[in-house]
Amino acid sequence: MIGIIGAMEIEVENLISVMTDRNSETISGIVFYMGKIENTNCVVAKCGVGKVAAAVCAQTMILKYGTDALINVGVAGGIGKEIHIGDIVVSTGLVQHDMDTTALGDEKGLISGLNLVTIPASKRLSYLVAATAQNIYGKGVHTGIIATGDQFIGDVGTLNKIAEEFGASACEMEGGSIAQVCYMNQIEFVVIRAISDNANEAAKVDFPTFAASSARKSAELIRKVLPNI
Repeated sequence: MIGIIGAMEIEVENLISVMTDRNSETISGIVFYMGKIENTNCVVAKCGVGKVAAAVCAQTMILKYGTDALINVGVAGGIGKEIHIGDIVVSTGLVQHDMDTTALGDEKGLISGLNLVTIPASKRLSYLVAATAQNIYGKGVHTGIIATGDQFIGDVGTLNKIAEEFGASACEMEGGSIAQVCYMNQIEFVVIRAISDNANEAAKVDFPTFAASSARKSAELIRKVLPNI
């Protein structure tokens, strides 16, 4: 069973719409859809925005549905001149840029208990997704660190700080907590993000303009990947 999590309706609706043998149930206010996508057993859910909502969803998928792997899909803000709106970023690792116990002498982003700053994504899944994306799109496909925090990034100062501290290629609000849950449960995961904005002062305009088309792109990619997982 493959678990697929998106934060918003636009990030999962294209997957739910093509699901066959579909049924659903609601747990903790989250609707979980079970069925087949591209003849692959899946459970898909819209978790809601933010790290706590994403963590609740991920843990439920693992405990309730026995998922073998989790995919976090959706849109993100791009970081760096080479990352453009419409591009795909596939995670090699996840950081939580708002995790900060530096006052206690820790490294910025250190996750207590795990003793990690960067949670590594599944090398197998990252390679599979990136290779599939390159076959489909040819260009505009990147692999790298994705930074998560409970904050919509919309200014260059904050963006540059995240880039300098973590070397991230994209920033969003859920992937890092899903990564933490998967790491704690020893479950494979990968985060796939289509770029909807560049996390700068134009983000509040670019995000609503490009989010839907970027979300469709990431859903299309997942449909191509699923039969090979």
